Amino acid sequence: MLVVRPAGPADLIALKELAVLSGRGFTSLPENDDVLAERLALAEESFAGTVAPAEAWYTLMLEESDTGEVLGVAGVRAAVGLTRPHFSFRIVTLAQYSPAARTRFDHQALVLVNECGGWTEVGSLFVHPRLRGDGAGSLLARARYMLIGAEPIRFSHTVMAELRGWFDADDTSPFWEGVSSKFYRLPFEQADHMVTATDGQFILDLAPRHPIYVELIDRAASDAIGRVHRDGEAALALLEREGFERSGLVDIFDGGPTVTCARDTLATVRSGRTCRVKFGDVGSAPAALLSTATIADFRATRAAARVDGDTLAIAPATADALRLREGDLIRMSA
Repeated sequence: MLVVRPAGPADLIALKELAVLSGRGFTSLPENDDVLAERLALAEESFAGTVAPAEAWYTLMLEESDTGEVLGVAGVRAAVGLTRPHFSFRIVTLAQYSPAARTRFDHQALVLVNECGGWTEVGSLFVHPRLRGDGAGSLLARARYMLIGAEPIRFSHTVMAELRGWFDADDTSPFWEGVSSKFYRLPFEQADHMVTATDGQFILDLAPRHPIYVELIDRAASDAIGRVHRDGEAALALLEREGFERSGLVDIFDGGPTVTCARDTLATVRSGRTCRVKFGDVGSAPAALLSTATIADFRATRAAARVDGDTLAIAPATADALRLREGDLIRMSA
C-alpha cells in the first residue's frame, strides 16, 4: 500500500536519490546534502510543532508500506517571503497612445515584484518515474491539501505553487539564456544552487530595475514565458483540478508559471470531512482519500471506506497503514 508520511533526517539518502532523478531546474530539490539535511531537520521540527507556525516547512514522503521504499516527495511551506523576499516577474500590459499619430500600442513587459509574502506554498512534488500514471502523483499531491485541511489555521488564506519552466531537448532554458542570464551572468546551475544555499540577496542585487519589454526578447525566450516543463504538465493538470489558476507571475530564472488558489476553496479541503474510525467490512465501497486528523501524526493513503453516520468504516489494514485505532478521528475526501 502507498502511504504518505512525514519526512525526517533518516530520509536523507532517499531524498538525495529523488533529487538526482528530478533533473535540471527542479529548484526545490537541489542535489546538495547540506540543504536537503537542513530541510529534513526543519520538517521534523515542523511536524513536532517546535518552530513558529509561519516558519514551518512540511516535507512528505511517499512510501510503499510493505517494503519501506521511498518513491516520492512533496512539500508544504507554511509561509514564503517572510525572512527573505520571494521575487517573481509579473507579466504586465503597458499601453501607449499617440493622438498625433493616431496610434495605440499595448506592450507586454516583465516587472520584478515581491507579492507572495506570507502565502503558503505547495511544491517539491516528484514521484519516481516508474509510478507515474497509476495515481501515485495524485495521492501525493492531494495529501498536501489534506495536511492543510487538518489544521487550516496554520496556513495562509492564499496557496501558491510554482511550476518548473520550459527546457529544450538539450536541457537548456530558453528563458534563462534569453533574459535572466543577461543580468546574473552565471551558469544556470550556479544561480539555481544559490537560490537555496544563500540568503537570496544576490537576486535583488543583480535583478533588472526596469520593465523588460517582451517584444525585445528573442522568440525562443518569449515563447517560454509561463510555459510548463514537459514533465510538469501532469502536475499542472492536478493543480487546475484542485482549483488553482494562473496568477500572472512567472519564475525569474526559468519563466515557469505561478498558480494560486484560496485555501478554503481547494477542492480537497472543501470536500473533506472528519469522522470516527470503526473497523468493518468495506465490501465494494469506493476508494477515498484518507488521512489522520492532526498534523503531528499525519499520514495519508487511498483505500476503500464506507461512511456510516458519523463513523467511517475502514479495513484493519488501512487503519494499520494510517496508525489509527478504532474510535480515532479520521479525515476523508472523495
